[in-house]
Amino acid sequence: MWLYGAHAVEAAMANPARRKYRLLTTDDDKIQLDEDGKAISETMARRDMDEILPPGAVHQGIALEVAPLAGMDIGDITEEAADDALVILLDQASDPRNIGAVMRSAAAFGASAIILPDRHAPEVTGVLAKAASGALEKLPLVRVTNVARTLAQLKDADFWCIGLDGDADAALSSAARAGRVALIIGSEGRGLRRLTAEKCDALASIPMLPSAGSLNLSAAAAIALYELRRTDNH
Repeated sequence: MWLYGAHAVEAAMANPARRKYRLLTTDDDKIQLDEDGKAISETMARRDMDEILPPGAVHQGIALEVAPLAGMDIGDITEEAADDALVILLDQASDPRNIGAVMRSAAAFGASAIILPDRHAPEVTGVLAKAASGALEKLPLVRVTNVARTLAQLKDADFWCIGLDGDADAALSSAARAGRVALIIGSEGRGLRRLTAEKCDALASIPMLPSAGSLNLSAAAAIALYELRRTDNH
């Protein structure tokens, strides 16, 4: 796969777990990269890079061909979780830019992982990686086959599972608690699925003016992450 854009590429270059194949830069860049003792950097004109990368890629004059990162499972996350661990489960989120933006916020607030269902979630691509702005290299992205079973595993590992629901009576600040927390957010349009909501320990909303409508997925996630960390620190 191709990663592109300065932040995504620089983070991948600094990640020893990321296998790298080709580094493309424009004539104005002088970045060099070796892999297994071999130089893999190439300098080319911007139009030539445009032809190699996917259509519409906003590459900022730099791109890196890489192998996917090794996968992790939910057991890896729960076994290594700190007492104040915070994970985010995105239930059927479908926009890779939104998922990448959530990853960026999650990394900023010290989350342990992002969890996605195998079905109804996009593959990791350069689009997602660019929106994540380097967070893809720092934050495990875990895929699961069954969301309800995953919530049960999180509960068994002492995670308090909070579903974000715009219609919930409780505000997020009152539903949050210290300790391990899993924040569950539904799809961009429909929100949480009924079964997912039923499996949560609590449902909570972000207080907003009724006239404001709804927040998009990444904005809601950023606000919720801030509130959860604020609550955890008091």
